[in-house]
Amino acid sequence: MPEGFEEKIARYGNRLYGLCVKLCSEKSDADDLYQETWLKVYCKLDKYDASKPFEHWLTAICVNCYRDSLRRNSFERLIVDFPTNQAKDSEINSIPSEDSTENAELWEAVRRLPEKYRTVIILHYFRGYDVKELSAILKIPEGTVKYRLHRARELLKGELSP
Repeated sequence: MPEGFEEKIARYGNRLYGLCVKLCSEKSDADDLYQETWLKVYCKLDKYDASKPFEHWLTAICVNCYRDSLRRNSFERLIVDFPTNQAKDSEINSIPSEDSTENAELWEAVRRLPEKYRTVIILHYFRGYDVKELSAILKIPEGTVKYRLHRARELLKGELSP
C-alpha cells in the first residue's frame, strides 16, 4: 500500500462517505461508490498532482465514478421491460428521501433533479464547494457551473412552491 494512503482514508473517509450518501439514493449504492472511489484513488495515486488540494481530486474521482454508475444504470433501465406504466411509476416513486423529516421534502425535490443539476446542488450547498472549485472538479467552465446552480434553484423553487 502506498505510503500515507491509510492516513488519507482516515482524514477524508467520513467526508467522502457523506458525499456518496448524498449522491446515491440507496445505502448499498453509496457503499459501492465509496469503495469504487477509493479503489480508483489507490490505482491512480501516482497521477495525483500534489500542488493541488487532495480533496478536490478525490471529489472529482467520486463524481466521475458516480456518473459512470448512472450511465451503467441508465443502460440497464433501458433494457428492463416494465409490465405496466404503474409498475414504472412505482419504481420511480420508490426513491427514498433522507432520514431527516424536516428536510425530507427538500431532499425528495433534489433527488428528482436531473443528474447535472443534482450534482452541483449537492457539491455546492451540502459540501461547500464554490463555483471555481466546482469548475475544476467537474471539468466544466465556471459559467456552466453558475448556470446549472441557477437552473437547479429555479427547478427546486418550482417543486417546493405551494
